[in-house]
Amino acid sequence: MKRSRFSEEQIIAILREQEAGSSTADVCRKHGVSSATFYKWKATYGGMDVSQARKLKVLEDENARLKRLLADAMLDNAVLKEVASKNW
Repeated sequence: MKRSRFSEEQIIAILREQEAGSSTADVCRKHGVSSATFYKWKATYGGMDVSQARKLKVLEDENARLKRLLADAMLDNAVLKEVASKNW
């Protein structure tokens, strides 16, 4: 996954700037992001504070690690089943 050039704190600050009354187009132009990116951030981080965003990031990283472990275990299981099913 591509790393964002903005941290969670910066993203939340940008969202709060728009919530404070600036137009979305002005905020996007000021920070050099597209409106699609802004609305994606809003869907992900809308209504969060910085500590909640950090917890979300930790949970996403842990979830990715667990998915990799599960995929490795399933691959090992498939290989063992294939070996066990062959007639020697």
